[in-house]
Amino acid sequence: MIAIGLEGSANKLGVGIIKHDLETGKVTVLSNIRHTHVTPPGTGFLPRDTAAHHRAHIIPVIQQALKTANVKVKDVNCICYTKGPGMGAPLVSVAVVARTLALLWEKPIVAVNHCIGHIEMGREITGANNPVVLYVSGGNTQVIAYSEHRYRIFGETLDIAVGNCLDRFARILNLPNDPSPGYNIEQYAKRGTKFIELPYTVKGMDVSFSGILSNIEVIAKEQLSTGQVTPEDLCYSLQETLFAMLVETTERAMAHIGSQEVLIVGGVGCNLRLQEMMAQMAEQRNGKVFATDERFCIDNGIMIAHAGLLAYRTGYTTSLEKATCTQ
Repeated sequence: MIAIGLEGSANKLGVGIIKHDLETGKVTVLSNIRHTHVTPPGTGFLPRDTAAHHRAHIIPVIQQALKTANVKVKDVNCICYTKGPGMGAPLVSVAVVARTLALLWEKPIVAVNHCIGHIEMGREITGANNPVVLYVSGGNTQVIAYSEHRYRIFGETLDIAVGNCLDRFARILNLPNDPSPGYNIEQYAKRGTKFIELPYTVKGMDVSFSGILSNIEVIAKEQLSTGQVTPEDLCYSLQETLFAMLVETTERAMAHIGSQEVLIVGGVGCNLRLQEMMAQMAEQRNGKVFATDERFCIDNGIMIAHAGLLAYRTGYTTSLEKATCTQ
């Protein structure tokens, strides 16, 4: 079976084509094309502009995905798209294309939960069996585990996501958005030498990041110009504090469900320092950490195609009337 997946919940527009061999169970990534809406340093991306970017680029990206995969329309079994969560306007732009293709190609449509897409692709690529999942991205921060036929949230952010916290601090430092603000913070953090103590806010299984952001914003404003701290020191201190909070809540979830595996998914999951800190914790518990590279941890179409095809194989489809979006 072959599925095409369309992803556009934030500033990454992705189209992926995947093949499942029903006899052997082998999964083959046929194409995974992405186009990113990049804004000038010091700015974020707005829903309206992001939606316009997706509308402008989605047809060429679909054509490129089909060409790379060497797949004809008649070979495609279903069209999968991101229903949510995400930014409303970009989601709608891509959903309109998914519905249009379903009508033009006369194919069934499958609505996919963005979070499940990340998790299922992560499990497939890494071979993780039943891990505690740390889902960290620009819009989401959750500790998730599978129990009684459901993915259940054990802990989450009470305010902003960890990726959003990093992105907003990158704006304060005027760091470039290419390839991503979080990546540039990671590079700065590697050169940091002085640790500045920041608020550490873990509340049971939940975390809070907005107070940390406000605090480091004040420090940057007051101490950068005087030379008391450097941008590198601030990036280093912010990363260490945020990631320590995530490791603590993930470890607690591991203890609760008796799991020896951690799977890190989402855009922030590419961060090598986060992977390193999580690995140190897992090692102490005789456990193992699974993570993917930027092809699969950053938003992409292939994860939507994979999760959608898994659902389609069980007989699940979405009617055209219900092929909507949920922010």
